Amino acid sequence: MGKAIITLILAFCSANIFAEKFVTEIKPMTGEQWYGAYTAKTIQPYGANVKKMDLNIENFTNQAAPLLISNMGRYVWNDKPFAFEFKEGSLILYSETEKLDAIASGKTLRDAYVAVKDNYFPASGKTPNPLMFKMPQYNTWIELGTNQNQKDIIKYADNVLKNGFPTGVFMIDDIWQKYYGNFEFDASKFSDPKGMVDYLHEKGFKIMLWLTPFISPDCKEFLFLEKEGCLVLNKENNSPAFIRWWNGYSACLDFTKPKANNWLKEQLKNLQQKYGIDGFKFDAADFDFYSKKPTNARGFEQAEMYAKLGTAFDFNEFRACWKMGNQPLAQRLVDKSNSWGDLKLLVPDMVSAGLLGHPFTCPDMIGGGLLWTFLNIDKNKFDQELMVRSAQIQALMPMMQFSVAPWRVLDDKHLSLCREAALLHAKMGGYIYELAQKAAKDGEPIVRHMEYSFPHQGFEACNDQYMFGENYLVAPMIDKGETRVVKLPKGNWVDDQGKKYKGGQSVTMNVPLNRLVYFVRQK
Repeated sequence: MGKAIITLILAFCSANIFAEKFVTEIKPMTGEQWYGAYTAKTIQPYGANVKKMDLNIENFTNQAAPLLISNMGRYVWNDKPFAFEFKEGSLILYSETEKLDAIASGKTLRDAYVAVKDNYFPASGKTPNPLMFKMPQYNTWIELGTNQNQKDIIKYADNVLKNGFPTGVFMIDDIWQKYYGNFEFDASKFSDPKGMVDYLHEKGFKIMLWLTPFISPDCKEFLFLEKEGCLVLNKENNSPAFIRWWNGYSACLDFTKPKANNWLKEQLKNLQQKYGIDGFKFDAADFDFYSKKPTNARGFEQAEMYAKLGTAFDFNEFRACWKMGNQPLAQRLVDKSNSWGDLKLLVPDMVSAGLLGHPFTCPDMIGGGLLWTFLNIDKNKFDQELMVRSAQIQALMPMMQFSVAPWRVLDDKHLSLCREAALLHAKMGGYIYELAQKAAKDGEPIVRHMEYSFPHQGFEACNDQYMFGENYLVAPMIDKGETRVVKLPKGNWVDDQGKKYKGGQSVTMNVPLNRLVYFVRQK
């Protein structure tokens, strides 16, 4: 009798497990490659064997979406997160909500993308503010770290002009306020914040402020938000959850609660009215903040609601996101180190972002956005070639963003080359914004994977060159040196120096430090 009861219990549990979890194996077509799900986890396409990754709990500090697409025109989409892995080339899907499958929509990567975006994240018709595309951006993170202050911010802005760089968006980073959750400038560091903003506006900058959803405990804002039910709670006792993030432990706004959204939006609108702030850098929204301990919040929901709030501001930036494809949101790649290894990630991560429906994406800060890689810089040992190549890559991207001050780490020769890259972006600004407007209407990427534009010509794993819109093929230097090989698709091409090429071949290019190689497709 005991064994029979145990057998019944096991059968019941097993049945419930399978009622909640669905597993699908998708066999590969000949030559099929898969892309999507994450911007920054791994260089895509995925390999034949990839360990399980779970969109429920991790977005790897960057953009993520419940989407996989193949170069054979198939896609997988689910409104809810799912997990997946690859085994011997087969795609294995795990879902808690429904049985998933690969949907055939054509024969190419573009066919798959167009079908899924038309069905699930169509173009909104809107872009972030045009200035974010037309001119370089400047962020004070690397120069000031958490010592944001009025004197050094004005000094940075003055040096932009002094060194001949174009003015554009200026982002004041962490931490300008009294404490997290407070939205007043720290008076000990900012003697006249309104005067500072007015001064920067006069110089031609638009001002954005950094923020996160975190609230310092035991402050008046925390007590108010706790009372109003606006905070993420511990699952076991419904008390405010103190979440570990990169600056310690804090409470966190729960964006599934309308009161929390309204409260934050009110604080931001007040900053705009009181000081003339133009927009905001919405940081955090990393899934693992919520999954490391049992809370009543799910990271993907928080990230999506946070981004929806951000659409109220045309000057915005998000580093981490869930879904929200083709919305008027400026995305940015995750912070990378000052290294050639991380420089190689910019192109593959940018084309991955485009395939998730994020055409309005900025690469990482020029030279890298990881603060620790810039500490105690010896100017004589600093890799100035790397800095120049990083700036050149971003010159022909939707956006480009400086943080480490080029004039501090570069000699006159390399500073001039870095400035040329910034001026090239400004010169191309009108065209770049035209690409953004087109993407806002048709929902297609600005930075395009070569396989997207030229299917079945051997570009499935090409990650060191890309199409910038429909007509520019950009082939930046991602290694030290002055030569590289460019694989040209079929057709006729003219390079940046006016030389003509017949496509369908690989060519070796001479790339001195003052050159960014690109080709224009001829009709």
